[in-house]
Amino acid sequence: MSSRLGYIASCMAMVLLGLNVCLSAESASGQHAPFPGNTSLFAGTFEMYSQGKNKVVVPQKVAAGKPWVWRARFWGHEPQFDIAMLEKGYHIVYCDVGGLLGNPTAVEQWNDYYQWLTEERGFARKVVLEGMSRGGLIIYNWAIANPDRVAAIYGDAPVMDLRSWPGAGNKGTLRAYQFKDAAEATAYKGYPVDNLKPLAKAGVPIIHVVGDADTTVPVAENTAVAEKRYRELGGTIEVIHKKACGHHPHSLKDPTPIVAFIKKHAERK
Repeated sequence: MSSRLGYIASCMAMVLLGLNVCLSAESASGQHAPFPGNTSLFAGTFEMYSQGKNKVVVPQKVAAGKPWVWRARFWGHEPQFDIAMLEKGYHIVYCDVGGLLGNPTAVEQWNDYYQWLTEERGFARKVVLEGMSRGGLIIYNWAIANPDRVAAIYGDAPVMDLRSWPGAGNKGTLRAYQFKDAAEATAYKGYPVDNLKPLAKAGVPIIHVVGDADTTVPVAENTAVAEKRYRELGGTIEVIHKKACGHHPHSLKDPTPIVAFIKKHAERK
């Protein structure tokens, strides 16, 4: 009993001295303990934790509120924006569900990871979503299902309609959504271009970077349709056009315009 009382008195003394007593998964500095998984360096500078399909990159100095960018697909490809946001104190998170083409199973997997990051790791409740090419499917479908959890969307030559890419009759499309044939896939109204209203209602700002000569994910069938419909819904959307550029390269050599858009719109939420 006396040893127990002594322990309690010791803890109280530490609190009175302004020290944080760690009795959980957090360190004495108030920061969470390192993430699970293998460690390595991202961009040669930032600490990265990898566990299965999931990755978390930690900024050298975490910004207030623990903001984060959730990237979809093609991890490490054209990371200019990711690096710029890390330098501003954002975590970069990745959860690979690429083969599912943004279907309901993919959305549920993201829901689970979001819950862990926000409830167990203290991440901000609203996240910046980043999707390149087919990554557009999951960021948009997840955002449409969770509009109140989205600070902003950055789409880079994003797929927003499976009828455009890879096509309504593609085996991957039919398998991911369990369509019986191309006719059913064509008639389906659950693609991102068809369901932008929840995002506009929630005031989610959107920025896209596209190549005007893109024949893989044609602008006219994806971003242009979304841009027109989103403006008609009263939403905020900006599109950066790269003239004479195809599907590649993604991003911008200097991501400043994308970063500026995110900081202007997302950080006010």
